[in-house]
Amino acid sequence: MAAVACWLLAGTTSFAAPGGNSADGRPTIKFVRNPDTAPDFNLQSLDGQPLTLAAANGKVVLLNFWATWCGPCRMEIPDLIELQKLYKDRLQIISLLVDVDDVDDAKSFVHAAGINYQVGVATTEVRMQYGGISALPTIFVLDAHGRVVQKHVGWSDPRLYEIEIRALLGMPIPFQVETFEDTGEIFLKHADRASELPGVVFAGLTPEQKLAALRALNGEGCTCGCKLTLAQCRIYDSACAISKDRAGKIVAGLSAAPAPQVPAIPPTDSETRAAPPRPVPAAPSDGAGTSPETSPPHP
Repeated sequence: MAAVACWLLAGTTSFAAPGGNSADGRPTIKFVRNPDTAPDFNLQSLDGQPLTLAAANGKVVLLNFWATWCGPCRMEIPDLIELQKLYKDRLQIISLLVDVDDVDDAKSFVHAAGINYQVGVATTEVRMQYGGISALPTIFVLDAHGRVVQKHVGWSDPRLYEIEIRALLGMPIPFQVETFEDTGEIFLKHADRASELPGVVFAGLTPEQKLAALRALNGEGCTCGCKLTLAQCRIYDSACAISKDRAGKIVAGLSAAPAPQVPAIPPTDSETRAAPPRPVPAAPSDGAGTSPETSPPHP
């Protein structure tokens, strides 16, 4: 299920885990373990109606960030229309336009495409709440409780969306459902959970040094202007030369640091136990002055 995307930042990558095969070879889909509640918003649709996530409470939601000039975004519109028809009572697709130059042109495009789901314009605030949206289309999959369980960047096979929808609705699917921990793939705020980062080589570090490197990468801000930590920037924009260079210096510095001195293991009690002293014969009482070594044995 290859993805094709319109990148808003050149070279930006995403490594969410939409599916694959289980250990026994069966096809799988993956949802986030302990998912976060999706940030709500209060917008207007292109036809002037209120547009919120709260209004879709109890339904599965596909929250789609897209643009009319994005080829992959246009490719998926017919499939999204069909999904909205098939699951209209239990699914709500919400489509938020990004980088809109002319709202009237957008309205004309939506009408001509026959879009049957809600369409609005994403504000900068909403985009940042969802991680900045580095590429289009980006679709967040929400369960019926309003929690983000998956994120797809770029065009994906529409069958994947339908399988995920059916799984969240408790309908039968020919796939196994697995879970994964969000380590920044869904929300960048969870980058501090990651044990690996794009473009950062931890090979050669001890476990303690790697932990120190990850802490540093999550504690230091990137100076490229993204307003993210170094770890978040590596996830958000793996092509960023600034975060890559700084991350490399942090790792190199820790790698060159001397290994901590390990205190010597004290000897065991048996190793330090001295032999008992030899008894010394009593000196002769007649004051003969013979030493214990030369004293004759007692009769």
